[in-house]
Amino acid sequence: MRRRTFALAGTLVLTAVLAGCGQDEGGSGSASTGSGSGAIRIGTEGTYSPFSFHDTATNELTGYDVEVARAVGQELGREVEFSETTWDSIFAGLEAERFDVVGNQVSITPEREAKYTFSAPYTVSTGAIVTRADDTSVTSLADVAGKTSAQSTTSNWAATATGAGARVEAVEGLTQAVALLKQGRVDVTINDDLAILDYLKTSGDTSIKIAARTPDRTEQAFAFRKEDTALAAEFDTALAKLRADGTLAEISQKWFGEDVSGPAAG
Repeated sequence: MRRRTFALAGTLVLTAVLAGCGQDEGGSGSASTGSGSGAIRIGTEGTYSPFSFHDTATNELTGYDVEVARAVGQELGREVEFSETTWDSIFAGLEAERFDVVGNQVSITPEREAKYTFSAPYTVSTGAIVTRADDTSVTSLADVAGKTSAQSTTSNWAATATGAGARVEAVEGLTQAVALLKQGRVDVTINDDLAILDYLKTSGDTSIKIAARTPDRTEQAFAFRKEDTALAAEFDTALAKLRADGTLAEISQKWFGEDVSGPAAG
């Protein structure tokens, strides 16, 4: 699992964010500050819309994860500096102390928990079952049995569809899946709900809808070096306050049209 399955291959939102990649925001070469005071250095990709990417008009780093990280920094009274790197090297950068924390939609898994310390989740995602807007036949995962679902065969959502009794029509990504759905060539498509919410928010497409959600649940959080429990605890305190005062919900609404920040862990 990279971060989570976010099957956006071919979507326009990805092509718009490449212009400003590869830059550092702030002095990422400074010594690690950890908890307490000083700037918090956050490792992120900067090319992963809508979570961490460069605005095409301003070239400024922005996105859901970026705004959450900045809100945490403001709550803690500390400056936030972003160090942009590729996903393949992001954990190596954390371990080498190039930055203090990874803020890049990192899914919490048992394997990662054995190596890293995680904050409370700031994103919770599920599977979304998408139909045409006028289709009222699907209200749960069980209702896709016997229907045709457009799925990337390399994603876990194809297995979800097959397991529920759907026939899978292979596609390259979300754009093609939505096109086939709108043309009436398939009945449904199943994908990460954040991918669907982002598509609906950015496109304004009212011809499709999220008809139901699957039982799947994935939590994303900030990742720290295993020993940096004090800094993780500071993030937890800040995230709890931001959740309580509605800031996380506000950021979520801005990027996804609904609150995806989820309840506090536990």
